[in-house]
Amino acid sequence: MKMEVKILEELLENIDEGVHYVDKENITQIYNHNMEKIEGMNHKIVLGKNFRTIFKDIPEEESTLLKALKGVTIKDNIQKYLNKNGKEIIALNTTLPIKINEEIIGALEISKDITKIKNLSDELIKLQIMNKEIKERNGNTKKRRYEFDDIIGESPKIKRAIELAKKAAESDATVLIYGETGTGKELLSQAIHYKSVRRNGPFLAINCATLPESLFEGILFGTERGGFTGAVSKMGLFEQANGGTLLLDEINSIPTDLQAKLLRVLQEKTIRRIGGIKDIPVDVRIISTTNENPKEIVKTGKMRLDLYYRLNLIYLELPPLRERKEDILLLSQKFLTRYNKELNKNIKGLSKEVEKIFMQYLWPGNIRELENVIQSNMILTDEGYLTKEFLNIYWDEDLFIKKPKKDNKEIYVNIVPGNETNINDSNLLNDLMSKMEEKYIREAVDTYPYNLSKAAAYLGISRQALQYKIKKYNIKY
Repeated sequence: MKMEVKILEELLENIDEGVHYVDKENITQIYNHNMEKIEGMNHKIVLGKNFRTIFKDIPEEESTLLKALKGVTIKDNIQKYLNKNGKEIIALNTTLPIKINEEIIGALEISKDITKIKNLSDELIKLQIMNKEIKERNGNTKKRRYEFDDIIGESPKIKRAIELAKKAAESDATVLIYGETGTGKELLSQAIHYKSVRRNGPFLAINCATLPESLFEGILFGTERGGFTGAVSKMGLFEQANGGTLLLDEINSIPTDLQAKLLRVLQEKTIRRIGGIKDIPVDVRIISTTNENPKEIVKTGKMRLDLYYRLNLIYLELPPLRERKEDILLLSQKFLTRYNKELNKNIKGLSKEVEKIFMQYLWPGNIRELENVIQSNMILTDEGYLTKEFLNIYWDEDLFIKKPKKDNKEIYVNIVPGNETNINDSNLLNDLMSKMEEKYIREAVDTYPYNLSKAAAYLGISRQALQYKIKKYNIKY
């Protein structure tokens, strides 16, 4: 008998569910550790006490245990309440009367905390609705595909990047692309895909910085019906990209606990859906991108070293626009041609003044910023050449290049008259970039107050990186 009691005690303390048993006199006889965690109660307070005395806040007509003492069985009942610690709990409960010879001798409640699972379910349902709306809104829009011919550039650095990318396209190796925001990482990723043997397969991309952590696993690996409340059988991105390429944009934003699962997929080439019991083979090439230095990502613990090695079989680096000055006017002409067609305009080119500004501006947003500036100007300009009048850039002396002087001093050239500044700092570029970075971070935090996730997505960096930089520059938010 002692052995049976010991086995029962061990069972009650090691199962995932909470267990609460009251006898016919409403006295709690069993109250295990998991029920303590769910309800925020100490078992010493509950055991041996009258249920009605301890849980007097529960109306008698709403108590499932009291209903069970009257012979009512309640199965799979979802209850939402605040526990004794004020924490919101969503529990899945089954409550039933315990009978001997048809006489009720007590009531048993088995409870499972599904708070996290229910929240995940709600998030996935929201995401499904959002995806449906996006598909309906863009149903007739054909997504543009990019190939190597779309990459414009004569600078040695961009030519070298393209050369290596073409070699990467000949294999199935994973590729890690590093470049600042707006340098064209997704464009290069697509070019690799459409040059590879997978060109007829799907190309799917996910920005890891824009998704809540709770959604990552479901989005990547899919869900199985019955895996949690509200779950439906749904393919994740790995299954959808089967036979093609999956781009993990801002890979440094993937939660560390999910990185081990991603590593397993890369090694074993199988995935398992949330709530699933079988491994599903997948044939997917992974290209990942980051706007943070990969070595710093590993050094700061944002990425596991083993995952970094697995993702970084081929490493490509895209130079910022300020390091490929010879390409600025080439790219400008490309955007002029595109938006003349789209806007039904006939803009001949850039004025000499605008050309000079473009060549001296540091372009913190890189090619994406250049395109936006030209598009904005063309919308407002009726004919002739783009002029300074509608030039939508930041007129800040810290955003323009320095120019050598004969007296060995340097000045920072700004087209705005009267804003020339003498500078002797040998670390000028680093200082300027820091000031520029702080400026954009302050702008993002002001634009999205109390929402660091949106501010981070706006900047094209991870939430963790944004928090670090906010602390670095002592920015209040």
